Amino acid sequence: MRIRILRSALEDLATAREFYDSQSYGIGDYFFDSLFSEIDSLTLYAGIHPMRLGYHRMVVQRFPYCIYYRVSDEEATVFRVLDARRNPSWIRRSLSEQR
Repeated sequence: MRIRILRSALEDLATAREFYDSQSYGIGDYFFDSLFSEIDSLTLYAGIHPMRLGYHRMVVQRFPYCIYYRVSDEEATVFRVLDARRNPSWIRRSLSEQR
């Protein structure tokens, strides 16, 4: 399975990395590595996560984030990487902007 990460997801990751870097030195790098490890796991597990708002939603293990993606043919496309602590209506709006 091939993985494609859209610019919107990369921007989400960069914003979160900056936030964690501002909290303590090195946590932003740890966040980034952890999230990319989770995204890489989609090569094996794409499509097994429950559907939410028209996307598969993978809950990240080490940080309170969710990866929203879709599967088509032999490709998993990551649309957004969102903070699960945000207001659910903000998450819905963020995902609806992708359509």
